[in-house]
Amino acid sequence: MNKVILIGRLTKDVEMRYSANNDTTIARYTLAVNRPFKREGEPEADFLPCVAFNKTAEFAEKYLAKGIRVAIEGRIQTRSYTNGEGKKVYVTEIVVERQEFLEKKAYNSQPDGGDAESCRKGVLGHMDIPDGLDEAFPVN
Repeated sequence: MNKVILIGRLTKDVEMRYSANNDTTIARYTLAVNRPFKREGEPEADFLPCVAFNKTAEFAEKYLAKGIRVAIEGRIQTRSYTNGEGKKVYVTEIVVERQEFLEKKAYNSQPDGGDAESCRKGVLGHMDIPDGLDEAFPVN
């Protein structure tokens, strides 16, 4: 079984690309995932490359941005290609199958400098729908 669930923050805005024949939408982003144990001299987080396709990619482009905290579900994929210098490059990435917001949209832009804990207190065990998201889904 190849299944991964990660929680982290986007390190930069989503980068969009399209396949050569324009039939596949591709979104790429890097997720910073905190390590549970921190040792002296080691990084405090892992920076994992993520890739999403088609509807999942379009959702990422529209609603995800640098700094937002998300949970993703997917699988680990390895691939290789030959770069412009003729060297073989190996890539390991997370293929995103599902992604969910984990905080209010306002967390990233709090003018009063509120922290994550004060932001979560207003959530009451669920996540508020980000501005404009409710119009995107035809659910009553």
